[in-house]
Amino acid sequence: MKKKIIIPIIILLILAVTIIVLSGGKKKNEELKYIPVERGNISEKALAVGTLEPEQEIKVKSTISGIVSEVLFKVGDSVTKDSPLFNILPNPTPLEYVETRRNMEVAEVTLTKIQSELDRKTQLFQSSLISQSDMEAVEAQYNEARLRHRVAKEKFELLEKGRIQMANLNIDSIIKAPISGIMLSLNSHEGDPVVPLTNFQPGTELCSMADMRDILFKGTVDEIDVGKLVPGMEAEIQIGALAEKKIRGTLQRIFPKARKEGNATLFDVEILLGETPGIILRAGYSATAYVKIQEHKGVLIVPERLILSEAERRYVEVKQGEIINEVDVKTGLSDGLNIEILEGLEEGDLIVERPPREIE
Repeated sequence: MKKKIIIPIIILLILAVTIIVLSGGKKKNEELKYIPVERGNISEKALAVGTLEPEQEIKVKSTISGIVSEVLFKVGDSVTKDSPLFNILPNPTPLEYVETRRNMEVAEVTLTKIQSELDRKTQLFQSSLISQSDMEAVEAQYNEARLRHRVAKEKFELLEKGRIQMANLNIDSIIKAPISGIMLSLNSHEGDPVVPLTNFQPGTELCSMADMRDILFKGTVDEIDVGKLVPGMEAEIQIGALAEKKIRGTLQRIFPKARKEGNATLFDVEILLGETPGIILRAGYSATAYVKIQEHKGVLIVPERLILSEAERRYVEVKQGEIINEVDVKTGLSDGLNIEILEGLEEGDLIVERPPREIE
């Protein structure tokens, strides 16, 4: 009874193994792929990694000291030239305030004294008791004293109020935009002290702004590729935050001096971006640029992974009828994915792509 049960089980196992083996062999044959040789364009490109930066970024500073009393913009605002950005309230030291006020008062006393002298000399001149030259001398003293008084008074008003008016000109402590552009950053807030820009000190950086119509890609290229680059070459920029967008550009500048980053020797490059309709670019975007070194159009190309090597020999496996033969090839330009075929193949030839070997 046991033998009757065991024999059918053994037969079933043998059939199952046979089916598995046959199906496995058939699967391996089905896994062979045939890639046709095609014509296309292939180019050699240099890789540059960097960021988008405005061509010129302006650091706005003040030439007067004081306290920021009002900020008249927000980061990201678009402003025109001479638009008010900051209102600076003068914050003189007690000594500066006292000295300026005393100078004004002294100038006022001097003016009053010379005014009295002018009135007296005028009466004497009208009575022909003094000469014309004496009259002109006292008039010159009066005009000079009046001017000194005006200067002292305007200086005190500017120190006290932060603004004065001279004829048709308004002079104030409002910091204005030096160019038209976008406000990139705000570095000083209401209540912050302001150190003025002078020949002896850099001054407080209040904010930064730039004309975002002129954007550059600023990045680095490896020393292996830099010798092949020439200003004017076309480039394609891929922005990390805008993965589906590709922007055209032109290589503008290659820096003459290298710099070290770890074990790599890199050269700085600048690429001027072309028109970007419908794309909003922001300073600081990380990006990758591909600079086109050379391009071959309408050539035979195959995936580079299909090229096999043996010593100095390069060949591919080609399906010719029902037979697979090895054919030696001579290759040309490569872009890392595809490679140009100079000799050995014709358009339409079927290159064999075998499945990857399984690790046993």
